[in-house]
Amino acid sequence: MLRSLLPLFVFTSLATAQVARTNRPDPVKWKLEFVSPEARPGGYAVGKLTASIEEPWHLYSPTTPKGGPIVTTVALAGNPAVKSSEIFRPKPVRKLDPNFGIDTETYDREAIFYISVLIEPSAKEQAVELAVNMRYQVCTETQCLPPVRRSASAPVTIKASATDARFTPPEGYLALSAVTSQSKAPPTAPAGPANTGDYAGFAVIAFGLGLASIFTPCVFPMIPFTVTYFLNRKSGSRGDSILQASIFSGGIVLLFTSLGLLTTALLGPFGVVLLGSNPWVNTFIALVFILFSLSLLGAFEITLPSSLLTKMDSASQRGGIFGSLLMGLTFSLTSFACVGPFVGTLLAASVQGDALQPTVGMLSFASGLASPFFFLALFPATLQRMPKSGSWLPRVKIVLGFVLLAASLKYMSNIDQVLQWNIITRERFLAAWIVLFSLPGLYLLGLLRMEGVKPDQNLGVTRALCGAFFLIFSITLIPGMFGGRLGELDAYVPLATDSTFGSSSSSGEKLTWMKNQYKQALARAKEENKLVFVNFTGYACTNCHWMKANMFPRPEITAELKKFVLVELYTDGTDEASEQNQELQNSRFGTIAIPYYVLIDSDQNVVAAFPRLTKNASEFLAFLQSGEKSSTAAL
Repeated sequence: MLRSLLPLFVFTSLATAQVARTNRPDPVKWKLEFVSPEARPGGYAVGKLTASIEEPWHLYSPTTPKGGPIVTTVALAGNPAVKSSEIFRPKPVRKLDPNFGIDTETYDREAIFYISVLIEPSAKEQAVELAVNMRYQVCTETQCLPPVRRSASAPVTIKASATDARFTPPEGYLALSAVTSQSKAPPTAPAGPANTGDYAGFAVIAFGLGLASIFTPCVFPMIPFTVTYFLNRKSGSRGDSILQASIFSGGIVLLFTSLGLLTTALLGPFGVVLLGSNPWVNTFIALVFILFSLSLLGAFEITLPSSLLTKMDSASQRGGIFGSLLMGLTFSLTSFACVGPFVGTLLAASVQGDALQPTVGMLSFASGLASPFFFLALFPATLQRMPKSGSWLPRVKIVLGFVLLAASLKYMSNIDQVLQWNIITRERFLAAWIVLFSLPGLYLLGLLRMEGVKPDQNLGVTRALCGAFFLIFSITLIPGMFGGRLGELDAYVPLATDSTFGSSSSSGEKLTWMKNQYKQALARAKEENKLVFVNFTGYACTNCHWMKANMFPRPEITAELKKFVLVELYTDGTDEASEQNQELQNSRFGTIAIPYYVLIDSDQNVVAAFPRLTKNASEFLAFLQSGEKSSTAAL
C-alpha cells in the first residue's frame, strides 16, 4: 500500500519549492497620474493611483479587519506645495479568507484609488513632483508574499490660471478617514469573534503527537543508533555533531511540513471544509486506519520498498550536510509505518479546520518528532538513562492497534451520517468503542493473550495502571448508550436519534428545530414576529456536534434560543438540500465554514453572526442577546 505514497513525497518537495519561491517579481504594478496636469494655488489636484494585480493574486483593502493580513496603506509624501490630502478607496469584495480564517476585503485584477490634493494657497507657480507611498501584502488562496513598500510619482504644474478640479468620489468610493469598521461591515454578514486560539491549541496537540510517536516500535530503537552516528563522526567536533544533528532534524521537519503544504495546495480555500465530510475521503481514511491497526496487531507487516531505503541510506553515508539531510528523510520514511496513523489523525483533523491547519499541524508534529534527536546530540549522557527497548515496545504496538481500530470507526460513522444510512447509531458506535477500548485494558492486565505479554510475566505497576485506565474509560462510555451526555466526547460520537438529546436543557426545556426548511422558517418568523436563528451545520462536523450537545442545552442558552425560530441547514450531505444550503451560505454570507450561526429577520436582513465553535457560554449568550437587542431597537 505504501508504494502508492512515493509519488506523494516527490510532489511534496515540488510543492515546497513552489511555495518557497517568494523572491518572485512583485505581482502588483502601480501607476500615478493626475486627472488635470495643472492646479491653482488654494485649489485641488486629483490623482488617480492604479494598482494592476496579476492573477491569481489579490490585494487587501485599507479597511480590511485587523488580525489578519497586512492591509494596504496609501499616503501622499510630504511636499511644501501641499496643504492637505485625502485618499478614497474603491469598494472591495468581502469574504472569508482561507489564509487567515477571518473575513477580509480584497481587490482582484485592478484597484483604482483617488487622491484629492489641496494645494497650499501661498504656493508659487512651479512644476512639482508629487509622490505616493504604499505598503501592502498580496496573497493567493493558498499562499502569501511578505509585505513590501513601493512608491509612485507624477508631475503637477501649479498655475494661477488653472481651473479648480474639486473631486467628487465615484459611486462606492469612501474616504479612508470617514470609514469605520462598523460603517463598512456588509449587511449580509457581520463579522463575529475572531478564532484566534485554534492554531495554538492545534499546534500543541500536534507537537504532543510528535513526541508520543517517539515511543512507537519503529522509532524508539533508532534513537541510540542515530545519535551515536552523529557523535562518532570522523570530524570529532562537538559543534559539527550538533550542526549535523540539526540538519538531520531539519530533514524530518522538511518532509512532514511539505506534506502539510501539499495538502494545503491541493485542497484550496474551501476544500478543507468539504473534504472533512466527503464520504470518499472518510472511506480512504478509515481504510488506512484499519490497515495500520491490523498491521500493528500482527496480521501483516507494512514496509516501504527496501530498494528505496537502501539507496537513500547509501547516499546519506557520504557525509556532509547533504548526507545528514538524506538521513533525516530516510528516517522519516522508515518510521512512517508507525507514525503514519499519527499523521493521518492530524491531516484528518485539519481538513475540518482551514487551509493553514495542515501545514501548522505537520510543522508542529515534525518538530515534536525531531526534537529528541537534537537534544540527545547536545546531551549524549542522557542516552544512558533512557529506557531500553524491550517487551514494552510490542505492548505499545498492540495497544496502538486497538486505539486506531476504534479511531477508524469515527470515520466510518462520518460516512454513515453524511449518507444518512443510520446504520452506525450512537448506541452501536458506543458499544463498539466500549469493546475496543476494553480489549487493550484486558491485554495489559494479562487477561488477553497476545504478543508482548507472557503467561508467567509479573504485572508491573505501570502496566496495571494503564490497563485500568482503558477499562475505566470504557465503563464511562456506558451511560452514553442510554441518553447520557459524554461532555467533550460528544463531538466525536454520533448524536442520539431521539429528539430530546442535544435539544433540551438540564431543566427539561425542549427546543424545536426545523431541518433544511429555510423559506418555511422565514415565513414562520414573519407570522410570529420573531428572528430566525440559522444554524449552518454538518452531519460529520465535530464542532457542530459539540455545540449541539454541550452549548445549546445550557439553561441560559436554551432560554434565549426559545425566543427565535430555529432552523438547521446541513451543508455536508450528498443530497440536493445540502447543495442548496451550501450555495445559500456561500452566496449570502461569503463562507461555507461550519458551524456558522446567523440571526436574521423575516426579510433576510442579518442582525448578528457568530462564525465558530465556542466553549465560552457568556460569549455565545452575548451573541444571542445582541440579536434580541437589535431587533427591539428596530421596533
